[in-house]
Amino acid sequence: MEQESKTGNSNFFQKIWLWMLGIGPGIFCIGYTIGTGSVTSMAKAGSEFGMQLLWVLMLSCVFAWVLMEAYGRYAVVTGQTSIYSFKTKLKGGKLISFLVVGGIILAQWNSLSGILGLSANAIYEMVTLFFPGMGGGNAYWIILGIAIALILIMYALLWVGQYTFFEKVLVIFVTIMGVSFIISMFVVLPDPTEMAKGLLPSIPQVAGGKLLVAAFVGTTMAAPTFVVRPLLMKGKGWGPANTKDQSKDALTGAVLMLIINLSIMAAATGALHAEGKTIDKVMDMVYLLEPVAGKFAVALFMTGALSAGLSSVFPILMVAPLLVADYKEGELDTNSVRFKVLTGVACIVGLTVPILGANPIFAQILTQVAAVFVLPLVIACIMYLVNQKSLMGEHKAGLLLNIGLIAAFVFACIISYTGGLALLELL
Repeated sequence: MEQESKTGNSNFFQKIWLWMLGIGPGIFCIGYTIGTGSVTSMAKAGSEFGMQLLWVLMLSCVFAWVLMEAYGRYAVVTGQTSIYSFKTKLKGGKLISFLVVGGIILAQWNSLSGILGLSANAIYEMVTLFFPGMGGGNAYWIILGIAIALILIMYALLWVGQYTFFEKVLVIFVTIMGVSFIISMFVVLPDPTEMAKGLLPSIPQVAGGKLLVAAFVGTTMAAPTFVVRPLLMKGKGWGPANTKDQSKDALTGAVLMLIINLSIMAAATGALHAEGKTIDKVMDMVYLLEPVAGKFAVALFMTGALSAGLSSVFPILMVAPLLVADYKEGELDTNSVRFKVLTGVACIVGLTVPILGANPIFAQILTQVAAVFVLPLVIACIMYLVNQKSLMGEHKAGLLLNIGLIAAFVFACIISYTGGLALLELL
């Protein structure tokens, strides 16, 4: 009987693992969208405004689903990738491609430096939480050493050069992150009525309210998530026979994004908002959550934050070679010299913040805001492509997908305008 029980458990976990691998491109989208910057935005919003911005999160995840479906459908039906299609099938395609590729790479590399600094800090804070004597005057060098070790490990993993291997690593990080945040939410669950009120659209009328709204969209409707998706599907080997698989993948990825982000915001709301406590960086959660949730609950949350950081570092390192390859020939080659050189350059850029010893929180939020400005262009391009019968045939966008794309475009334009106002307020 005991042997049968062990076999049953083994089969159960094997099924879960295979299911997670079945949504591989969706796992990459979670890696791009949920990092320490995202955790910071969600936790900061939850601590300051409770669940007031839940409506922004819900809309962002719905439109992220629409865009993943559109880009995924285009990829499996045509076998072509985003940037290469922009370049060859749109008027002014070369300029559009340069703007999209340049804007995404700059934003992602800037974000990488902050994420690496925050991840190294998260490890340091978790160690000192349980072993206070480990801190002291050597904090800078310890954190820098951790950051260098992290980036070297990530770069070494990239040399394996197989898409399926990258998927498996991300599945591990995303699973740990999701489980950690969901358990943290239930430890300090907020009032359900407050969550319901958060579905009513409103913007906090305080300094930084507009900035957080734009940052929410920038981190959830992240342009790289959609633009890189077709290239990842080619790497997975999906074609016209996988239209249902990609639709399931898009929906599952969006639902997981919503659940994980919601759990972060809810944990901060339940533990801090009612107490009138606020945070400015993820590490503040250590000191503010500890009296409420205890050391081990805090360690659980910080494990989620660390996994969020690492799950973002991995795909961000890959974003430049992926987009450059897409622009040149529309093929994914993770064994090329170009792939290894560009990921190496990204590693060096990523060490900027740890070397300077800077606190990147505000820059992280600005990076997320900046990301929304390329979003309307990314939506408009795919809207044109998926409506071309010569390319899509019977899989051409129907009424529902077009309504979703138009609504996403209008939403992106409004958020870009809001982000512009937020940045002007800072001047």
